[in-house]
Amino acid sequence: MEMQEVLRGRLEAQLQTDSGLSNPDYTVLVALSEASHGQMRALYLGQSLQWEKSRLHHQLTRMCKRGLVERHSGEGRASYVAITAEGRAALAAAAPAHSRHVRRLVFDRLTQQQTQQLGQISRTILDGLRHDLSG
Repeated sequence: MEMQEVLRGRLEAQLQTDSGLSNPDYTVLVALSEASHGQMRALYLGQSLQWEKSRLHHQLTRMCKRGLVERHSGEGRASYVAITAEGRAALAAAAPAHSRHVRRLVFDRLTQQQTQQLGQISRTILDGLRHDLSG
């Protein structure tokens, strides 16, 4: 847990310093940039991030005010969230430095074998956690 907290803190601080984006900003922008047409139903975005409805609502409100995302209504009561051109630009500017920091802080410290083991261990744990949720 100590490693996780120290690593998260270092990555989040560097992301904020380099780009002005918080980790939640970056997480939302990545999810939307990978979605079809750069948008998702808010419900599915929250589920994919495993965020509670109120957390997602407050995060999106902050991001809308900064012009990074926009919300619009769909059929019935469906609410959609879309990444804006400004959001895409912010993500494109932040991603290279963020990736370099992840590589420097994590992968450059591991051998190729350790990296493969980390991937296998992570997949095993995630598969188990997902199975717990569906069972």
